[in-house]
Amino acid sequence: VQLQASGGGLVQAGGSLRLSCAASGRTFSSYVMGWFRQAPGKEREFVAGISGSGGSTYYADSVKGRFTISRDNAKNTVYLQMNSLKPEDTAVYYCAAASVRWGIPSQSRSYNYWGQGTQVTVSS
Repeated sequence: VQLQASGGGLVQAGGSLRLSCAASGRTFSSYVMGWFRQAPGKEREFVAGISGSGGSTYYADSVKGRFTISRDNAKNTVYLQMNSLKPEDTAVYYCAAASVRWGIPSQSRSYNYWGQGTQVTVSS
């Protein structure tokens, strides 16, 4: 599976961005998809995840109520809608795919494939 993330940019605090991650391959719906982020000098952290069918989602507490993850299996694409952005959301955002039987993992080591990352910068 190859992943290509896009949609990052510079936005003012309180603004919105939508990230997209396009996947190659015919088995996209069999993968749990996740978004992670990494700020300078910090470890990569889980942001949100979605089950293969799209029926289940899981969010980090820091983004709950502000971010929404969704997927379109017909288009092999997962999205991250980010609203009410804060300066602390500034990071490189990565999409990832996990081949797991159950649940939505939040540990990066559970994900098998990674996109290249897209920069999100939120100015105050």
